[in-house]
Amino acid sequence: MKVLRTLIVSVAALITLGVNASPASLSRRFGKGGDIIRGVNLGGLFVLEPWINPSLFKQWEGDNRQVVDEWSYCQALGKQECLSRLQKHWATWVTEDDIKTLASLGLNHIRIPIGYWAFTIKDDEPYVQGQIPYLENIIGWIGKYNMNAVIDLHGVPGSQNGFDNSGKFGGIHWQDTQENIDRSITAVEGIARIAEKYSDIVDAIQVVNEPANWGLSKDGIIDFYKNSYTSFRRIAPNTIMIIHDAFLAPSEWESFNIRGWDNVILDTHNYHVFVKDRLTLDREGHLTATCQDAANVRNFNTHLWTVTGEWSLAVTDCARWLNGLDKGARWDGSLEWEMNGPVYSGATCAGQNSISAWDEQTRTFFRQFAEAQMDAYEAGSGWFFWNFKTEEADDWNYIKLAQNGIIPNPPTNREYSRYSLDGDHWNIKIRSPWCHE
Repeated sequence: MKVLRTLIVSVAALITLGVNASPASLSRRFGKGGDIIRGVNLGGLFVLEPWINPSLFKQWEGDNRQVVDEWSYCQALGKQECLSRLQKHWATWVTEDDIKTLASLGLNHIRIPIGYWAFTIKDDEPYVQGQIPYLENIIGWIGKYNMNAVIDLHGVPGSQNGFDNSGKFGGIHWQDTQENIDRSITAVEGIARIAEKYSDIVDAIQVVNEPANWGLSKDGIIDFYKNSYTSFRRIAPNTIMIIHDAFLAPSEWESFNIRGWDNVILDTHNYHVFVKDRLTLDREGHLTATCQDAANVRNFNTHLWTVTGEWSLAVTDCARWLNGLDKGARWDGSLEWEMNGPVYSGATCAGQNSISAWDEQTRTFFRQFAEAQMDAYEAGSGWFFWNFKTEEADDWNYIKLAQNGIIPNPPTNREYSRYSLDGDHWNIKIRSPWCHE
């Protein structure tokens, strides 16, 4: 049986205008491994990010900075060479052994980001196609090892956030033309056909990743969600739809209730390294900040099922090229930012991203930080860690962290959090040492 597809209980009562009911009656329907989603992202596969796979971008390191994302990668190489390199990458970055390992670590879900260009390309776009056979192989492996898949539309035409992880770094132009929106729907429909083909494995579709509220119309984002719902429901009528919170506060979504909608999940992302208020916290501060994350997730979850689709153990932005190819870090002041210098005098990136350089106290902190975040996000419907692996940045590498005892294996094997379901998952108590309820 398909896992999230078993959620064929209508949530019209939950998602009806003016109703703020709890989704408690649906609490035990998530994941082959249990009622809570515990998963990872396959980032750096079908949407390139220089910091995840720096080896792919190394030839442009230095003064030549025009290659910063997948668009410019293919533009610089030309379609034939780009396709040749990417086919090798698609065949090797995620292997069956990776999926087998992830299953052995006690996970039940895999989130697979993919760009619109896998489904629709214009003549003047440098992207290449050929991703789908590799995607289908991975879905097969996920099913083989008794997990479920979420396919996430990570980049849309014009870019929904201007980040390199949208496929094209720069301006936010997604809503500039109706053509961009229409092509995004085409991509959603393409994903829906794959979801329906593998309906026992693919239980959810995320219709767009991280639309940036600061560069887009919120009404336009919601209209896209409505149109996506209608379009892919015709193809995959029982598949879960995931919508992103657009980096807006929970209060912004309290009135987001669409009469007659079934099986909709809200996605929120929590990182501690991209804004000053989090990046400048000490270790104890990072732990206690997860309590506010738990409160936000719980608040979201009373209105729409809520999953934390991305999080990591990073407490610095020191991972090479995390902020863009050849760009430095806020942490040590090598990137220009609001503090005009490092987060504290003498802050260095040396050893920040390597498990081998962490002393016992640091390893203990990261174990506590992992457990605190898992507690927080399981106040909602669960989580997906970013990322399953990286070439260099260990604090973003789930497999390496789990194999080194820093992330609990399995995720329920927690040492510090005083984790407790207290019976009903939706009424979870966050009893970590850093939260007081």
